[in-house]
Amino acid sequence: MAVRSAGNEAMASLGSSEVYLEKYVSPVRHVEVQIVADQHGNVVSLGDRECSIQRRHQKLIEEAPALTLEGDLRGRLSELATRAARAIGLTTVGTVEFLLDSSGGAYFLEINARIQVEHTITEMVTGIDIASTQIITSAGTRLPLQQAEVNLTGSAIECRIMARRSVEGRGSPLGRGR
Repeated sequence: MAVRSAGNEAMASLGSSEVYLEKYVSPVRHVEVQIVADQHGNVVSLGDRECSIQRRHQKLIEEAPALTLEGDLRGRLSELATRAARAIGLTTVGTVEFLLDSSGGAYFLEINARIQVEHTITEMVTGIDIASTQIITSAGTRLPLQQAEVNLTGSAIECRIMARRSVEGRGSPLGRGR
């Protein structure tokens, strides 16, 4: 019934009754894989980050590597991320994001073809300067490293502090509200 109703609304608005359904995943974790790629077809994974602690879909805490990845899941995510980068011809730094379910299922979320704020924690555990790598590969230079040379040492955590506006009628946390 709901699909038919959505199809009718789509037809009225867009001229097509096609409806796309997504699987609901719960509980879910948000894990991302940092990658670097050059203009010569080389793609290297720089490890993963746990990004599940969020507020209103904004990451609050990121941890590299994602310590709760079990079994071969870490390797599988790395392989999926590098394959995705090759498939789209990525030639820069990027992050491939996944949702993970409780049984080890991995669902592609998005690719961000840019340096993200949390790249610094990946730099801390790999010792690789991601920004410099992006600059030299953008100039046409081959990646200066191969996958076998990427070693993760220790762990790193990034915490974000986010401000929020006070709710009307409750006043400001600084005492200047109504």
